[in-house]
Amino acid sequence: MKYSEAVQHKKEALEKADESVLKSYHLIISPANTDESQKYIKAFLKDPEAFNDASCKEFCTDDEYEVVSFRKDEEEK
Repeated sequence: MKYSEAVQHKKEALEKADESVLKSYHLIISPANTDESQKYIKAFLKDPEAFNDASCKEFCTDDEYEVVSFRKDEEEK
């Protein structure tokens, strides 16, 4: 999906998410390309506070994105 679609999808997911899910999981926009996504998530995990939704654009070469969720580390909670 295009970036604007991913932003809308993330917004809807956050509105529907349970409080415990929000505390336990990151919900981010990531490049759809697997290699680019891995690089982005690796960089994101080093300092999540330094990233915003648009940060993923720096890692994406084809303007295709997806919304992904993954468990936060214990020290992040």
